[in-house]
Amino acid sequence: MDWSVQQIARIAGTTSRTLRHYDDIGLLKPSRTGGNGYRFYNQASLVRLQRILLLRDLGLGLPAIAEVLDHEPDAARALARHLEWLRQEQDRLTRQIASVRQTLEGLKEGEPIMAEKMFDGFDHTRYKDEVGQRWGKDAYAEGDSWWRGMGPAEKDAWRERSRQLGSDWIAAAESGVAADSAEAQELARRQVEWLTGIPGTPASGSAAGGDRDVKGYVIGLGEMYVTDPRFAANYGGETGAAFVRDALRIYAGRHL
Repeated sequence: MDWSVQQIARIAGTTSRTLRHYDDIGLLKPSRTGGNGYRFYNQASLVRLQRILLLRDLGLGLPAIAEVLDHEPDAARALARHLEWLRQEQDRLTRQIASVRQTLEGLKEGEPIMAEKMFDGFDHTRYKDEVGQRWGKDAYAEGDSWWRGMGPAEKDAWRERSRQLGSDWIAAAESGVAADSAEAQELARRQVEWLTGIPGTPASGSAAGGDRDVKGYVIGLGEMYVTDPRFAANYGGETGAAFVRDALRIYAGRHL
């Protein structure tokens, strides 16, 4: 079965103009074009469009989306990963809704608000399960305790440091310097220094059980930056993330 541009735009909640633009830039080609010039899309096209819209919701730009799609042509495998992430988000939002509802009910009834339940599902617990699965159940607790112990100014400074590091990586990647250049390796040094300062991770001095595998952790994170769209977005997309990965791998081989 084929669908016209107008049908797809209506079903997907987008516009015909957007679909034509995706065609023009090679992001989503129609499965066929009729003799009258009308574009038609088949099931495979719809699956690709679904992936495009999911990645767009993550904040990726169109060039980054194209890189992700090209890197992982297996739609079923890519969608399975994305579905797992969506389930985690669903759980987080469910907990947020319950938390806010409880606060509202308390305010309406004039009852005391339970502070320990007000912020369940908000950013500070967003990756709790994922962190635990990757690095152990104590990793999140250590990192969360560290973050909560910071004052507002310290948190702002840490966020700015993280933002600046990401911005510098993107600028270096766009400038065309090699991953083994002095500039890229200085960024890698800063990245490792930043990572080792986060308690609870395998790279930190407080790693659970003293199992401090900085080299393996840094190399593994570099790979994750490329394969996980959430992280690739921080470095301008898959190309930028691949540059970070390569620079970190070289740095790890030389210094860790």
